[in-house]
Amino acid sequence: MRRALSLLGLLLLWEAMAALGVLNPLYAPPPHQVFLTLLGLFQSGEIYPHLQATFSAALLGLLLGVGLGGALGLLAAFSPLLSDLLEPVMLLLNAIPRVILAPLFVIWLGIGLASKVALSLVLVAVLIFFAVYSGVKQVDARLVERVRTLGGGRAWLLREVYLPSVAAWVLSSLKVAVGFAFTGAVVGEFVAASRGLGYLLSFAQSTYNAKLSLALIALIVLFVLLLFFLFGRLEAGLLRWRPTVQT
Repeated sequence: MRRALSLLGLLLLWEAMAALGVLNPLYAPPPHQVFLTLLGLFQSGEIYPHLQATFSAALLGLLLGVGLGGALGLLAAFSPLLSDLLEPVMLLLNAIPRVILAPLFVIWLGIGLASKVALSLVLVAVLIFFAVYSGVKQVDARLVERVRTLGGGRAWLLREVYLPSVAAWVLSSLKVAVGFAFTGAVVGEFVAASRGLGYLLSFAQSTYNAKLSLALIALIVLFVLLLFFLFGRLEAGLLRWRPTVQT
């Protein structure tokens, strides 16, 4: 509630400063103009093909990135040889700003959907790899030994010990992964595309259209916050078994 009131207060202050002439509407248009611009995009139907393009790239990149990063993380955690091969590569990818790969993906895969999905996939896969890898490594070795002593096999360990630990790490990282997926899609479209929210942002920038730029940024933020909320509910539901810390 306090966060909502803080945001409302900021918007009212922004509106008041624009009305008093403190802010130049050409560079910082008031919130009501941004809202009307966004409403006009939906009423005209112009926004829908761009939404479809961005969401397709972001969600495909998210799903493929979670799958690939999770699989590689499990393999690296259980195989010292694969760990020695994969961990340096992932550390290198994690160290560099991965969005600089966008022009390369456009050169390799073209300006279509594939280059945007590839960038989102890389951004998400690196994050999920370390979440899964850390989740497995953080399992108490004494617990594993006790389970083995009681006759638990590799399949039972994986299902009852490792996967619950990994699930906690992955679900905690999914909110960040959603942001990364949309970052990859929008940045890829900003670099080179024929449609998408990033393409519209690039157009708005080239025409110095601050109202359109702010409207598109607000739209992306709203969608990401909605996905944050949904993944938060999913995390709370799936991780009910975790003990809560009493303060």
